[in-house]
Amino acid sequence: MKRKDLARIARWSIAAMAIAGGARAADPGLTIGQAVEAALRNYPSIRVTREQMNAAAAGIRLARTAYLPRVDGLAQVNRATRNTFYGLLSPQGIIPGVDGVEGNNGGTVWDSGVGVLVSWQPFDFGLRAANVASRTAAREQARAALDRTRYEVSVEAADAFLTVVAAEQTARAARAAVESWQLLLKTTHALVAAQLRPGADESRVRAELAFAGTGLAQAGQAIAVARATVGQFVGRDASQVELNPGKLLESLPAGREEPALDAAGNPVAREQSSVMVLQRSELHALERSYFPQFSFEALAAARGTGLELSGGRLGGLNGLAPTVQNYSAGMTVTFGAMDRFAIKEQEAMRTAAIRAGEAQYQVIATRLEAQFQTALATLDGARKVAANTPVEVSSARAALDQATARYRSGLAPIDDVAQAQRLVAQAEIDDSIARLNVWRAKLQLAAARGDIRPFLSEVNP
Repeated sequence: MKRKDLARIARWSIAAMAIAGGARAADPGLTIGQAVEAALRNYPSIRVTREQMNAAAAGIRLARTAYLPRVDGLAQVNRATRNTFYGLLSPQGIIPGVDGVEGNNGGTVWDSGVGVLVSWQPFDFGLRAANVASRTAAREQARAALDRTRYEVSVEAADAFLTVVAAEQTARAARAAVESWQLLLKTTHALVAAQLRPGADESRVRAELAFAGTGLAQAGQAIAVARATVGQFVGRDASQVELNPGKLLESLPAGREEPALDAAGNPVAREQSSVMVLQRSELHALERSYFPQFSFEALAAARGTGLELSGGRLGGLNGLAPTVQNYSAGMTVTFGAMDRFAIKEQEAMRTAAIRAGEAQYQVIATRLEAQFQTALATLDGARKVAANTPVEVSSARAALDQATARYRSGLAPIDDVAQAQRLVAQAEIDDSIARLNVWRAKLQLAAARGDIRPFLSEVNP
C-alpha cells in the first residue's frame, strides 16, 4: 500500500473518531421516561417477583397433575430366611412380615416379586378443582405483586430523577451566587485598597463568599447522592448518569381539572384484592377436604419363592423368577372422621385472615385517598408559588443592583449588599425548584392513581 493511501486512511480514521467523539459529547442524556424504562428492565426486585409468578404458574400445573392416575411399580429380589410363627405385631416398619410355613432354622431361599398398582380418583367432591383454582389465584396474586413492584420502581425512579434535577438547579443557583460574590470581592478589594472602604467590608465579603462556597459544596454532594440513587435504578455507575430534564425546566404541566381517584385501580390495592381472592380460594379448598376419598385401584403382581409348602427348600436359582401371578381391581374408600376438628380450626384461621385482608384493603384505600388529596393541595400550592417566584427573582435582582450602586457611592453599608445578594441567591433557587415542585405534585397524583405513564407522556411527549 502506498504512503499516500496510508495517509488518507489515517485522516479518515481521525475524522471518524472525531465524529464519534462529537456524537458522544452531544448525547442529550436520559429523559425521565428512559430512566423509568431502564429501571423496569434492570432493577432486581422486578426479576424476583417475576420468578415468583413463574413459580406460581408451575404450582397450577402441579395441582392439575392430581387428575392423573397414579402408577406405582415394584420389583424385588432377595435371599433370606423364612421363619414364621403365629402372633401379632403392632404396625411398624422395621420387622418384616414373612409368608410361609411355621419354622425356625437358619436356611435361606431366593424370593422375588414384581407388581404394578394403578390408582385413580373418579370423583373428589370438587377438591382437585378447588386446589387448581387456589393455585390459579396464587398466580394472579404473584402477577399483581409484579405489577405493584413495577409501579413502585417506576415511581421511585421518576422521583429520584426529579431529585437529581432539583439538586442540579440548586447547584446552578449556588454557583451563580459564588460568582457574584467573587465579583463583589474584586470591587470591595479595590475600594479597600484605595482606602475608600474599611477592611472589615472585604472581610465580610470573604465570609459571605466562603458561606456561598459551602452551599455550593453541599449542592454538589446532594447531586452525587441523587445520581447514585438514579444509577441504582437504571443500572449505571453514578459517574455515567447524565439526565435530560426535557420540559421539566421549560414549562409547567397543563392546568386542568383532575378527575376523582379510583383507588381500586392502584396496583397496591389490586394486589391486596388478589390476596383476598387467594385466601377465599384456599378456604374453599379446605372446605372440600372433609369428604370421603374414593380411589379405584387395579393391581397386577407376581411372586416367586424357593420355599416349599412342606418347609423344604428348593436349591439353585429357584425363586429368582416370579412364577405365581395375582390380579385385582376394586374401590378403596378412606375417610378421616376425626380430621373435622382440625379442619374447623383451619377454616376459622382462614376466615379471620380474610377479614383482616378486607380491613387492610380499607386501610390502603384510605391511605391512597389521603395521598391523592395531599397531592392535589400540593399541586395547587406549587402552581401559586411558581407564578410568584419570577416576581421574587426580578425584585431581588433590582434590590441587589440598587444596594450595590448605593454601596459604591458610599450611601449604604456592605450589610445591605450582603442581604440583597442572599435574597437573589434564594430567589433563584426558589424559582428553579418551583416548577419542579409542580411536576413532582403531578407525579404524586399519578402515583396515587397507580399509573405514571400519562405523567411521563406529558413530560416527554
